[in-house]
Amino acid sequence: MRRADRLFDIIQVLRTATGPITAAELAAELEVTPRTVYRDIATLQARRVPIEGAPGLGYLLRRGFDLPPLMFTSEEIEAIVVGARLLRRTGDVGLQGAAASVLSKIEVVLPEALRAHLAAPTAFVSGQGAPTPPVAELSVIRTAIRDERKLHIDYADEQGRKTSRTIWPFAVTYYMQSTVISAWCELREDFRHFRVERVQALAVQDEAFPVPVRKLLAEWLERFSNDVTPESVTIER
Repeated sequence: MRRADRLFDIIQVLRTATGPITAAELAAELEVTPRTVYRDIATLQARRVPIEGAPGLGYLLRRGFDLPPLMFTSEEIEAIVVGARLLRRTGDVGLQGAAASVLSKIEVVLPEALRAHLAAPTAFVSGQGAPTPPVAELSVIRTAIRDERKLHIDYADEQGRKTSRTIWPFAVTYYMQSTVISAWCELREDFRHFRVERVQALAVQDEAFPVPVRKLLAEWLERFSNDVTPESVTIER
């Protein structure tokens, strides 16, 4: 979690608390150490966020403090809601949870006049879409892409035949009925595309990519002429 996100989350937890919250409780909520919480509290207090309390006693956010309102139009709010709900169709549990968290944060800081648009939207999205993969955790794959770490996967083709390979993942593509990992495959020495539901095992390697993600992505997009559709890529069989 980025520090800026953690500072925001500390304020959110304190705003909704009914009493003092200890550093240990905040640390458990944010999955960090109490020492990190103490540093973050000190940073917020230095930025004039009215947090009262002390180590061992707990912390309170003084009543009346509010973050600057997010000024969205009704159309923008509907775009956010539809976008968040579309994530239900990806099968990516991590992104679905993040979308729910985004909506919760936005609801807290929206002006009252706009909050109703978020609470009772008039746009809806079908829940049908790509299934959640049984083995491959998409949040792990997305983290490997950000960290530029190789993945070792066991992969089964349409006939159930298995291969083991090391890949350099650089993109995840969410199609309507499936989710695909785009990667450089060391076994094939070329770009390949893997359906996540066919990944039988997955492990992040300590070894980093020999080339930056942005270079792989640029070459891949050039190869496919920026037209990344199910028809334009070949799924590894």
